[in-house]
Amino acid sequence: MLAIEGTFFDFKQLDQLAQGETRMHRLDPRAKILVTICYLVCVVSFGPYQISAMLPFLAYPVILVAAGNLPAGYILRKILLVIPFALLIGIFNPVFDRQVILQLGPLNIWGGWVSCGSILIRAILTTSVAMILVALTGFPAICEALEKLGMPRVFAVQLLFLYRYIFVLADEGVRTARARQLRAVGMRGLDIRQFGSLAGHLLLRTWDRAERIHMAMLARGFSGEFHTARGQNHRFGPGEITFMGSWISFFILCRVYNAPQLLGRLFTGTLP
Repeated sequence: MLAIEGTFFDFKQLDQLAQGETRMHRLDPRAKILVTICYLVCVVSFGPYQISAMLPFLAYPVILVAAGNLPAGYILRKILLVIPFALLIGIFNPVFDRQVILQLGPLNIWGGWVSCGSILIRAILTTSVAMILVALTGFPAICEALEKLGMPRVFAVQLLFLYRYIFVLADEGVRTARARQLRAVGMRGLDIRQFGSLAGHLLLRTWDRAERIHMAMLARGFSGEFHTARGQNHRFGPGEITFMGSWISFFILCRVYNAPQLLGRLFTGTLP
């Protein structure tokens, strides 16, 4: 029970981080979303054997964590959760791709290992910027900004409902786990029948609570449009233009030119 409650409140910390008052928090969400989209496009567009070229892209999440006064340990823990899934995707690459593309003394490095490392780095970079975007902006503000950028309102509302329903499900899960522990003193683990029963009751309880929440929203005049408290103060100004122009230019330059390779050639004196 304590593990479930800890995970639940740890998950809600992203919403709490979005209430900060740093300069990064006050930027218009549209600017942060557009920069993040450009970042993601640049990162995923690298070839399977390009690793060093992606290293300069670490500067963006590192600087945003520092400028937004975000807890680096919390972000790092969330990123570590994604690493096993990335390894699961790329772990079989060395089996199918045994072409030698790099030699370190007597050691031959297969292309499969390089592409596996490339997948891992992409997962770390993309996950980190997504987490930082939510921590600096908040999911409701992101949905509002997406609607302003042209996303159909029905999609934005569905995204926001999905996000809120996750918290309803987690809250009911904590209640269910607490009730089971209080009624099963000394018992450890769940067999398949108990797990199926708990999962079914959890779904029904969550559905019933979601229905009550929706009826309460309709009683308060909900008409399919969400209004956020912070959204009314956002405007696209010189700060947003500077933020977008500087970072997007940096991403494009890092995508076109392999900065670590150029620096290596500069220090070894092999540049023309």
